[in-house]
Amino acid sequence: MEQPSFEILIFLITAGFVASFIDSVVGGGGLISVPALLAAGLPPGIALGTNKLGGTMSSLTSSLSFLLSGKMDLRLVKKWFPLSLLGSAAGAYTVRLIPPDFLKPLVIVLLITVTVYTLFKRKGPVRSGNPKLTVRTIAAGGLVALAIGYYDGFFGPGTGSFLLFAFVLLGFDFVTAAGNAKALNLASNAGSLAVFAGMGYINFYYGVPMALAMIAGALIGSRVAIRKGAAYVKPLFIVITALLIGKQLWDMLT
Repeated sequence: MEQPSFEILIFLITAGFVASFIDSVVGGGGLISVPALLAAGLPPGIALGTNKLGGTMSSLTSSLSFLLSGKMDLRLVKKWFPLSLLGSAAGAYTVRLIPPDFLKPLVIVLLITVTVYTLFKRKGPVRSGNPKLTVRTIAAGGLVALAIGYYDGFFGPGTGSFLLFAFVLLGFDFVTAAGNAKALNLASNAGSLAVFAGMGYINFYYGVPMALAMIAGALIGSRVAIRKGAAYVKPLFIVITALLIGKQLWDMLT
């Protein structure tokens, strides 16, 4: 297994910190971390697997921060966590069978829809952090968690945005929605990480230093989000989603 030079290590540590700072709140950190791993010389499959190592550590750190701050609906998350994990494991395994590029047009449409809705949605009454949910809503949400988990393991870009948006639609405020989203993102990262590790798709010499930097970025990023609230989370969500749209369009055109 190839070992990185000192310069590449510094580059990956910096990229990992910045990526997880953003990802800990609204997702989209893969916009930075995956290209960084590719630029460091890793093949695409190894870069995706190695990124999942850092992503799992990042989402674990931010999930704990949101949980300890009371910005997570733990009862609901516990119901959907296993579904997100199983979905991502199935999605990661599918990478070996089907190229994920065919999903790009659909992802662009979904991201545009999410961004437009968030921009133009009228401000409704202030709701509590844990709105009441019906049995039907919880069941439907479980299917969404399974589907987004599968998508994260199979392709990935925009997972955090889709999860956060789903919880906002359910009636959670942006900060609590971010906490719930990170918990399910932890599940999808862990499930796909296990599959990538089993396939030998992780370079630990590159991944461990980057993962340590991502833990620090996630800790700081989540605390900033909790302290500043929705006034910080919502604009960042819109900006990162717009960048994801641009990235996917660029990949398709080039």
